[in-house]
Amino acid sequence: MALDKIEILLEKYFEATTTVAEEEQLRDYFSQDSVAPHLEQYTPMFTYFSKAKDERFTKQVPLKPRVSYHKWISIAAVAVMAFGIYFGNDYREQREAEFAYQETKKALSLLAQNLERGTEKVAYLNEFEQAKQKIYNNN
Repeated sequence: MALDKIEILLEKYFEATTTVAEEEQLRDYFSQDSVAPHLEQYTPMFTYFSKAKDERFTKQVPLKPRVSYHKWISIAAVAVMAFGIYFGNDYREQREAEFAYQETKKALSLLAQNLERGTEKVAYLNEFEQAKQKIYNNN
């Protein structure tokens, strides 16, 4: 085979534009003993491809299905999240209700204290009114 044709095929090969038949020509050329000295660097690559093409995997591949825990872990994670969200909301609402109860209790206690002070003042006014009535009635 002409050396210039091999060089052109090599160039096409490295640009990934060769056909299968052209690659076969390159493998045939590099499997010969008479390879041009400046192309000898490519000989191991093409001989490797020729040998690798004949290799076959002979081990038995087990087709037993694996137990996939990922599916069950995902389901468990979703269940835990749903449980947490449901009871977390209940707990938060309970805390908010307890806080509101305590605040209302404080407000009503303050109101009761002020109401007692107010009724004491009204009691003084009531005594004043009675004294005033006695003074006006005696006259």
